[in-house]
Amino acid sequence: MKIKNPKINFYYSVISVCFFLIACQKSREALPTNVVMIIADDLGWSQIGCYGSSFYKTPNIDELAKSGIRFTNAYSAASICSPTRAAIMTGKYPARLNLTDFIPGNNPKNKPLRTPENWQKFLPLKEVTIAEKMQSLGYLTGFFGKWHLSKEKLPPESLSHNPKMQGFNESFVTYKPSSNLIQHWQMENNDFHNVDTLTKRGLEFLNENQKSPFLLILSHNTIHDPLLENKKMINKYENSKGSDKMENNPIIGAMIETLDKSVGQIIKKLKSLGLFYNTLLIFCSDNGGKHKHALQTPFKKGKGWLYEGGIRVPLIISWPKKIKKSIVSEEITSSIDFLPTILKVANSDLSQKNQYDGIDLSPIFTSQTNLINRNELFWHYPHYHNGSGMKPASAIRWKNYKLIEWHEPTLYNTDNQIELYDLSLDQGESNNLFLKKPEIAIQMRNKLKVWINEVKAKMPEVNEVQITDKVKGGTFTNLNVSFTY
Repeated sequence: MKIKNPKINFYYSVISVCFFLIACQKSREALPTNVVMIIADDLGWSQIGCYGSSFYKTPNIDELAKSGIRFTNAYSAASICSPTRAAIMTGKYPARLNLTDFIPGNNPKNKPLRTPENWQKFLPLKEVTIAEKMQSLGYLTGFFGKWHLSKEKLPPESLSHNPKMQGFNESFVTYKPSSNLIQHWQMENNDFHNVDTLTKRGLEFLNENQKSPFLLILSHNTIHDPLLENKKMINKYENSKGSDKMENNPIIGAMIETLDKSVGQIIKKLKSLGLFYNTLLIFCSDNGGKHKHALQTPFKKGKGWLYEGGIRVPLIISWPKKIKKSIVSEEITSSIDFLPTILKVANSDLSQKNQYDGIDLSPIFTSQTNLINRNELFWHYPHYHNGSGMKPASAIRWKNYKLIEWHEPTLYNTDNQIELYDLSLDQGESNNLFLKKPEIAIQMRNKLKVWINEVKAKMPEVNEVQITDKVKGGTFTNLNVSFTY
């Protein structure tokens, strides 16, 4: 029977539209969440506008922070690249993986300590990566950019452990513009650090896979040295206010601007495809910035070191479907947290105990009152890092305190084994509290020792050859090498 009353027809129309919109919303909510991770190389905590810089211009990254969570106590799993990247792929501490240095590392012979020689110099295929987990959930996976987890950097030797062997459907590995690694387009197109190349690959991946759930990782080579960028952009920063300050480097400023434009292009594409609302987007850095190029103010030192300048990094997470407003979080987070967080967002089961060292950060997404209840993070670097001068050490952050144990004085039983800082009062780690708060130092050192044993971390040892040589030369007497783990 046909309804002739126009008012009733109107009401039916309104109700129908409402039901349709509700159905569309439910359908939208039920779609799997896409994941995009953008990793910068050697980008310092304070080299972004939303983290306090007025010199470095990052409007797109700053805008991303307004749509998500900006973490102020985010850490990389290591102070150098390969271990952090392995941690991102597996959700495990580098020390547990026994992958604790950049690949292939350096092995100096004339140092007081003999560093572990049998550390893992590639990511083993037996490790289940984030890509393999997401593939098992029906996701298409893409990796474009710096990998640095293979046995060798270049093919054909690198192919056995490149991204395609670790769960990525599509991949394209790039390298910094130096020595035998440089590719022709980097110089021909002024795409020195592959930012344009990676961005184009990423945009193509989004276009081609917009109908399927996906994991996309864009792993940039910038702002790693050598420092190269468009001269006109560099000149702009050379003439900018603050260019004379030691923390501001005009070349890095130009490199960061190029990186920021890439982030903007990825966000714009996600929005144009209607995918931004239900995409978990993670922006991070693999470690701190190199302090010889720019001071990492307000932090001490930089890349390579276990001081805050080497491991405190920017982290922004956006997911408009769940994160409804801009949040600044002081929760302590790490690169090891990305994998369990992504799996939880993808509705994967995290019930298996002791599978990951990282924890799920997603409770923070829906409420600032939800805490992740983490008090501890650990680092272990049993090597010498030629690029920075870093010596073998391990570290723990516990609540607001940070303890670093230096293995040379520990193993030789000399002074200056421990440094202790209260980061809530001393971000620059200038006031060693070891003698003032020995009870906290003892407690934290014991926690560190337990963790080192639990993950079976490889330790440096006294270099007996060097001791013999120096004793013969008359420079070493009465050595007391008594401390062991």
